[in-house]
Amino acid sequence: MIERIVIIGTGLIGASVGLALRQAGFVGSISGFDASGAELAAALENGAIDTVLHSRAETLAACESADLIVLAVPVLAILDWMHLLAPVLKLGQLVTDVGSTKLQITEAATRLFAGKQSATFLPGHPMAGKESGGAALAEATLFQNAMWLFTPPTNHEPSAIEQEWRTWVAKFGARTLNLDAAHHDELCAWVSHLPQMLSTALAALLEDTFGNDPARRAEIDAIGGRALREMTRLGASPYSMWRDVALSNTDPVAATLLALEQRLQHIRENLKTPELREEFLLANKFREAR
Repeated sequence: MIERIVIIGTGLIGASVGLALRQAGFVGSISGFDASGAELAAALENGAIDTVLHSRAETLAACESADLIVLAVPVLAILDWMHLLAPVLKLGQLVTDVGSTKLQITEAATRLFAGKQSATFLPGHPMAGKESGGAALAEATLFQNAMWLFTPPTNHEPSAIEQEWRTWVAKFGARTLNLDAAHHDELCAWVSHLPQMLSTALAALLEDTFGNDPARRAEIDAIGGRALREMTRLGASPYSMWRDVALSNTDPVAATLLALEQRLQHIRENLKTPELREEFLLANKFREAR
């Protein structure tokens, strides 16, 4: 059923979807659109797409005859494209996304794609990526052994084309799991969004403290070691994506940040007491269970 695919957003994830499709044996057409001409050119050069779409109007026209549309842009842009696509698509077509938060997208899908003659919308989120983005870093193997989460609306009946897309995702080497959208956003606030904010805060603090002193910066770089590199690695992530995560998952992210602030305060207040040992024991227990 899936022969014509349009990927909207040909950065790291979108281009990796195209490459993964080709590696998995997809022989149909893959067209791509991106607001960045450089990303489009890189996706075309590395074989993630075979046709370039140059404008929104051209992309919408291509989507009308596509079997599958993959929205691989930040969350607010996904919502924008959903409103543009819903009136022009029809029964038998599938739209899916790779957004990092799912409640707003799933609620919008319930409103916009609910008619009997509407296309199907399947909210999705591959738990894969890198701290740096761009089509030049895309890989066909990016999703291998990763979890690909889906948050279909309540009482959703999978269509045949949706089931076929899930089969392709499995061919990418990903594992799949259905979650309630609100539960997804709460979980991801803990396992993805909080680590990002923690790394960003630490890297920003270090830059603020040492960035304007070349001698001290050189000392930090020389002795920081693997621990510092790993703790600040996510600090290289682009604001353009995480802005939308913060705006679309504000309350769960804020709750995790508050919990972390309180935990750090507890450690600060107990640097000279046995409570510090208890924190290390709890941390060790968590790591041993993984």
